[in-house]
Order: sequence, then structure tokens, then C-alpha cells
Amino acid sequence: MKQKLIDTIAAYEHIIICRHERPDLDAIGSQAGLARLIEINTGKKVHLAGEEEPSLNFLAKMDSITDEAFANALVIVCDTANTGRIDDQRYQDARELFKIDHHPAVDDYAELAWVDTSFSSTSEMIVYWYEHVAAQKDWILDDECARLLYAGIVGDTGRFMHPNTTARTFAAVQLLYERTFDIRRLYSEMYKKSLPLLRLEGELLSSFTLSENGVGVIVLSQKQLRQYEISVNESSAIVHAVANVEGIVAWVTFVELEDGSYRVRLRSKGPVINELAGRFQGGGHPLAAGATAETEEERGQVVAQLEEICAAYQDNPSH
Repeated sequence: MKQKLIDTIAAYEHIIICRHERPDLDAIGSQAGLARLIEINTGKKVHLAGEEEPSLNFLAKMDSITDEAFANALVIVCDTANTGRIDDQRYQDARELFKIDHHPAVDDYAELAWVDTSFSSTSEMIVYWYEHVAAQKDWILDDECARLLYAGIVGDTGRFMHPNTTARTFAAVQLLYERTFDIRRLYSEMYKKSLPLLRLEGELLSSFTLSENGVGVIVLSQKQLRQYEISVNESSAIVHAVANVEGIVAWVTFVELEDGSYRVRLRSKGPVINELAGRFQGGGHPLAAGATAETEEERGQVVAQLEEICAAYQDNPSH
């Protein structure tokens, strides 16, 4: 499929790259990094599709794209396992569709698909693909491309602390480090927190609960979001606030949306949680996943099922 991606890109003058809604560093990093790689080596204009995410504008901004452009384009979807999360449903109008992803497969929405869960991130996949291309063609990976892909890898590996970090990950990072970009400034942008966000984090930590099974629970209300003037997307910066609490095995953050439902962010230090997310309109990685709870009752069901998963894990950690 790496070769097929090269050949497919060569066959099209119009290329659009999509990624998942509510993007993270890897979604934007792989999307914009791949676009940059194609543009500087082929001269083709590549458009970035999706809603603007202000907190990630330091990486890249999205383009305004017409319906006609989609109809005549190759659309590449990065970092997205299921169709409902693709952030521009006009991808369905594409002349041809190519999927690049490191999440466990949920929807087989593209005839052409390179899916490999052994990679830490889709950004790492793009670096690996570049090396494959560079072995055949006189392609370059410039400083800006390196900045974008590095951000994506760092984001999905949790600064290389998550177990998805491999020797191949560090090999990709070594290649990126050979370019020149302001890594201090990049880290500053990636992990900065506003004063209101820090104050909100403190309030949430004071109400955080931890069960005997090692399940941590945080609930963030619409009232709190309004009080501190924090967007739902910005609240994602809080998800790792309790990661180092002694005794924690897995944790869930519920963020109340305007319609009364909850965005669910699940994280784990061992128990597999993406199957739980799949039961609640979500999915993701074994140790990091997202879902939706429509009601407070469903919120309780998520917690109860996470308790069961963690209790079983405590009894048999090897599983």
C-alpha cells in the first residue's frame, strides 16, 4: 500500500486531505505534514479539510474547499478509524479515497487503505512512507514538514512515555531531528495552558474521585466551562492531570456538552478500554479512547463497566 499511495498521488492533480473531527496533534500533524510533503516534492496544491481548531492553529490552518473540488479529487483521510468521525463528510464525493491510519479498523470506508496498528501514530507512518518514497525518488523532507510530523508523534506517544513508543518511533524522530525547527517553541505551544484552564484544573482535581479498583473519574460541567471560558476542545488539556496519581489504573473524563450529553475521554495504564468506548459510539486505542454518553445514566454505565474492567485487570494483570 505504500507504493500504491505513491502511484495514486501521481495520478491526481487535485488532492484533499481530511482527518477526524475534534483533532489532536497527530490528526493535524499527519494531515498537514503529508500535504507539505506532497506539495514540496510534486508542485501540486494540496488542500486541508476540516473545521478550524484555534488551539492547534500554531501547527496549520484549514482551507476553504468547494464541493466541485471534492468531486474531482483524490481524498486522503488520515488518522480516522470510522466514517462518523471524518471531519468533512464531502469525502464521500471524492473520485478516489485513500485511508491512512494506525487505529484498530472500525469502518472499511476506503478501497485503498493502509492501516497498521503497530505504529505509534499516523505521523510516524508518514515518516516511514517518506523513507520508502525517498529510496525511489529525489524527494526531500523539509524543516516545516519535520515540525508537523514531530508534533504528531510526540502527541500520540505522550512525549515518548506511552507503550506505543518503539525503536521505529525513535528512528523516525532521529530523521526529523536532522532537520532544523524550533523545538522549544513547539513544545511551548503544544503544552501551554491559560490561567483560567489551570484554575479549572485545580477545581476538578479537588472533586476527583478514585475507587478501590483504581478507577478515576472527573466530571466537567457546562457551568464550569462557561465560568472559566474554556471550550470543550481546550478541556482536552486536562485529560492527563491525574495520570500520576498513586493507585490509578484507568480514568475517565466526562465533559458536558450543550445538549446535555457528555464527551467521554478514557485513558488506561493497562486495561484495554477501546472496546468499552465502542459500546458508547466511540473507539480508539487500547489505552486511550473516546466515546459519548447521551445521559447521566449512560455516564454511570461507563463508570460501572470501567470498574468491572479494572477489577478483572487487578485480578489478572497479564490480561
